[in-house]
Amino acid sequence: MSSNFADVISPAPRDVWEDVLAHDSHALISQTPAWLDTICATENYRDASRLYRTADGRQMVLPLVQQTQRPTSLAVSASFPVGWGMGGLVASGELRTEDVAAMFADLDQNTGLRVGIRPNPLQGDLWASAAPRGIVRIPRVAHVLDLEGGFETVWERRFRGTKRTAVRKAEKSNLEVACDTTGKLVPVLYDLWEQSIVRWAQQQHEPVWLARLRGHQRDPIRKFHLMAQNLGTACKIWVAWLQGEPVAAILVLQGKNAHYTRGAMNQELAGPLRANDLLHRHAIEDACQAGCRYYHMGETGQSSSLSQFKEHFGAQPHDYAEYRLERLPITSADK
Repeated sequence: MSSNFADVISPAPRDVWEDVLAHDSHALISQTPAWLDTICATENYRDASRLYRTADGRQMVLPLVQQTQRPTSLAVSASFPVGWGMGGLVASGELRTEDVAAMFADLDQNTGLRVGIRPNPLQGDLWASAAPRGIVRIPRVAHVLDLEGGFETVWERRFRGTKRTAVRKAEKSNLEVACDTTGKLVPVLYDLWEQSIVRWAQQQHEPVWLARLRGHQRDPIRKFHLMAQNLGTACKIWVAWLQGEPVAAILVLQGKNAHYTRGAMNQELAGPLRANDLLHRHAIEDACQAGCRYYHMGETGQSSSLSQFKEHFGAQPHDYAEYRLERLPITSADK
């Protein structure tokens, strides 16, 4: 493969990166410099982002991090690592198939042992048509809610009737909802998340200690404190309280578009009161009022119950893939 970009700069200059983001209607908080800095501050990665310029003056940025503890030739790069959400190209204009193909060609010539990219699910077809033959493709499914028309339209036309009923039930309960953008509710979110780990371990017949170990390695509490610190008001923690006790919480990253990225609850209290439904209702309305076009609800996998939960809000499934360029067959060996 050969790249046909007129210019490639790495790391991408931050001022240019921000300008590109300002012109990309699909941009997510996870594609910003602040998010990349959070990854590098939490784990052993460095900024390896790439600015691409075409001959006709268009600009694109690939948010990318690279491991710091290996020689460049043996390093693993990602957009982004496991647990860090979606990366992929952001563009100052329409993203084209030939742009993605040229990016793959550049990475094939200029990366180490492996580079992985998990793009925006809404651009799944474009990436699929541009990916080179022989690249590793990992099929994924994510749900996204279209916010066009504002909250009243979303509520009346996209929420299922049963979901509206559930929200009304929650509104009539004694639940109180708070939204924090300062990071002070990170410990509350994390405590509920640790309770959820125990529940998930029991459902999967897994030792609780092992589930906790894996969960803490992937999502240490420091990670969420750094998110709140680096992202500021873009990091929204929504919590439902019952008589002063937290029963459910969700973490939503909100910029041009919103992305629900973490959720946790005390199931015994939150389930009957439909606390999660109420939190998403508030977060979706907030995203609409902020002018967001999409509310990403994250990976769904093969879970029919999770798919149903998201689709009752009006979110639609999007098939896409994660892509990996590998010098050695690491992914197949992992499997």
